[in-house]
Amino acid sequence: MGKKYTIPKTLSFILVAIISGLLVISLSVQSLAIVQFDHIFTEEAENGYKAPPSQDIWTETEYKLCFSLPCPLHPAPLTLFTQKSHLHNQGLIAATFPTPQVHKLPSSLLQWQDTSNSGDYFSQIKPTPFGYLIWSRFPVRIHIATPQLSNTALAQSWVTKVSQAVAEWNQYLPLQIVDQSEIADITIVRQAPPLKFDRIRKTTRARSALTTYNLYKQNNIIYHRSQILLGPSQRNKYLLAAARHELGHALGIWGHSGKKSDALYFSQVPHPPPISTRDVNTLKRVYQQPTSLGWPFSGDGVMR
Repeated sequence: MGKKYTIPKTLSFILVAIISGLLVISLSVQSLAIVQFDHIFTEEAENGYKAPPSQDIWTETEYKLCFSLPCPLHPAPLTLFTQKSHLHNQGLIAATFPTPQVHKLPSSLLQWQDTSNSGDYFSQIKPTPFGYLIWSRFPVRIHIATPQLSNTALAQSWVTKVSQAVAEWNQYLPLQIVDQSEIADITIVRQAPPLKFDRIRKTTRARSALTTYNLYKQNNIIYHRSQILLGPSQRNKYLLAAARHELGHALGIWGHSGKKSDALYFSQVPHPPPISTRDVNTLKRVYQQPTSLGWPFSGDGVMR
């Protein structure tokens, strides 16, 4: 028989202390970290695929921590939770943020009135674990990255179309186009989004647009940044429609409409509509909801 090996009590205490220390360090890192939520919206009518508006929009969501401040827009993070564990961990994640409160409406939304009673699709908007995706500092600063193309006319046309989408939404929320990406709240880039794996069809499909966001803490207050990727295949009216649609997501409409007459309809249409009354009604309702964004942490500001 082999000799039975027993761990000395002193070594046992040391191991327990090390493990405890690692847990404490882990919690401390979380208190400093930024959580990134990648949320994917895709216009895929050209592929003959239409997702119903009731589809779980958390399908491609991951919760991530970055271990340095400030956090880059696309850090190399540690994935904490995936979609399968989202519902189980939602309460845990929400508990780390400030108590959700309602912000004062910006004057443009406060003055908005729908005299036609067109309704909205607020029921399709899914709150995040920290509340609704609401901007609290205005104007929201938007950087449109000029494409590096040999065809300068094409590059300028792209910027013009995206700028037009910003101008359209500026009627309802104060927006400002800025030259410096470092100070931007939203960055818009002409870039093909990464491929998406269809778990139902077991195939990989291209995406024409992608909107993501991440969180950061500044002066003990939680804020967010957003990035929009618009695929190079988008041209002319479809580019304008995609920019308009993705900006709607980035500004707070974190969901889709089931009506083709809305800019946030869940799929591309041959004749893209402008921002509709229902789009604005939905945006206003979103900004009337509580959120942790824009509010300070209580006490020592540690994300618990």
